[in-house]
Amino acid sequence: MQHGSGGGEVLTQALVFLGATCVLIPALKKARISAVMGFLIIGVAMGPQVLGRLAQSWPWLSAFEFEQSEPTLLLAELGVVFLLFVIGLEVSLERLWSLRRYVFGLGLAQVVLSAAAITGVAMMFGNNFTIAAVIGLAFALSSTALVLQLLRERGQITTPVGRASFSILLMQDLMVVPILFLVAALSPGAGAFGDQIGIALATALFSLAAIIVTGRLLLRPLFRWVAAADSREIFIAAAFLAVIGMAGAAQMVGLSAALGAFLAGLLLAETEFRHQIEADLEPFKDLLLGLFFVTIGMQIDVSLLLREPLLILVGLIGLFLVKGLIIASLARVFEITWRRALQMGLLLGQAGEFAFVVIAAARAGGAIPADTAAYMLIVTALSIFVTPIVASLGARLANRIAGPGPSAPPDDASTENGHVVIAGFGRVGATLADILNAQEIPHVGIEGDATTVAQLRNEGRPVYFGDATSAKVLESVGASNAAAIVVTINDAEAVERIVVEARRAWPHIPVYARARDGEHARRLHAAGAALASPDSIEAALQLGEALLNGVGVPDEISRRIIAERRDEEVAKALYRSG
Repeated sequence: MQHGSGGGEVLTQALVFLGATCVLIPALKKARISAVMGFLIIGVAMGPQVLGRLAQSWPWLSAFEFEQSEPTLLLAELGVVFLLFVIGLEVSLERLWSLRRYVFGLGLAQVVLSAAAITGVAMMFGNNFTIAAVIGLAFALSSTALVLQLLRERGQITTPVGRASFSILLMQDLMVVPILFLVAALSPGAGAFGDQIGIALATALFSLAAIIVTGRLLLRPLFRWVAAADSREIFIAAAFLAVIGMAGAAQMVGLSAALGAFLAGLLLAETEFRHQIEADLEPFKDLLLGLFFVTIGMQIDVSLLLREPLLILVGLIGLFLVKGLIIASLARVFEITWRRALQMGLLLGQAGEFAFVVIAAARAGGAIPADTAAYMLIVTALSIFVTPIVASLGARLANRIAGPGPSAPPDDASTENGHVVIAGFGRVGATLADILNAQEIPHVGIEGDATTVAQLRNEGRPVYFGDATSAKVLESVGASNAAAIVVTINDAEAVERIVVEARRAWPHIPVYARARDGEHARRLHAAGAALASPDSIEAALQLGEALLNGVGVPDEISRRIIAERRDEEVAKALYRSG
């Protein structure tokens, strides 16, 4: 049922989506249902299959119905684009290169063997080769958006399961163009296509290289120019430009927009701006990705499910069994433990959002009939819908059947532990970094001045551009696993905000802060700082030590006097804040 036209329809749909998000997602989370599952449920319940049918009897319900309008689908696709961009920021070229064996070995083998096996099973159920091959090609790929979001929610992107799963998904994205050509070749009336597909693949590879080279030349200078303007709005606009520009460029040459966005993130992961970009885009990504999962839920045909429950259930279970067994077996071949291999099989056993594209292309070309297309659509949507449950069961089952022997590193082990986060990398921050370096203590810095960051990175210092008052930025440099957080920023109010945010988010991590004066130090102690050192007191102590030496007091005695005085001042500040 139409709610209006033009801008009015878009506004109505936005209100329905935002209202459902604000009301239903918190309620579902209280019931311990993940946000992904919650958005899928919203899509089923408020889409045309359930609420739309009810609105035929009770027209007033149409005001709450969610529809698949063109603007909605476009925004939903942007959710996947932003997710792949953020994943690119987290991966980096160096880490991607380290995964090349998984990407080109495990990933390619999974696509080929899954497509062949599913094609064979489909033929056993009476389908001809053409229909069976379309089913195999469509179901060979998994849901990049869903799997990566589940891995991010559980903090598993950088774990062994996360890295291997990501490698498979990346190869699947690279196989989009060849699969579309194969589907076109299977359509009635398609002629010889060997030369065409060869030319298309060569063109795609050349275009991919051109996009990467252009991005490396332009992205860092663009963000340095924008960051120098000291405007967060312009910085966010530049991030949008990078994401949508690279996604659009990839789409123009026949690659997926998500792959283009991933490349943009990969290139920016090598720059000092990666953490601030991630913090700025995270809210947009989460909301748009939620919209994507709503549109997936809307494609579950409840009436067909009620008419053919057994046939659909067989297809759904069969898909997870065949694909899951292939992925788990291949993972073992690549020396991944059985526990993790089983997790991967169940995590990646679903069909993906790309299946909708393959089904539409095959239906338009006459390669599959309408009833087969409808069946494939509902199996695809349901497989995505049940994946959060299946993946959770897989993780529990894998932990339960893990055999005896040397224990592997836990899957939630962080790649960054025990380092120090320095918020503010001016003179004081750099001095602290030198002290840490002398003791070989790892550290990372956040600095808000782009010019300073560029100079420090040229010196080889691990410093990133960002607003340290944002907990998201601190989290992106591993604050949750840090040994300590040190705040050396000149802005007294900013220092206080950082201390409050850090203590609220990570109460187990000590925070050391630079204070403007004694009163400021007492406020920082009250906010939870383990130690707040006033600039004025430290300057006086340094001056006093120099003065004592100048009037003939021996160095050892003057150092002891100053150390005792420093301890007194710290104790005094702590007492006053208590």
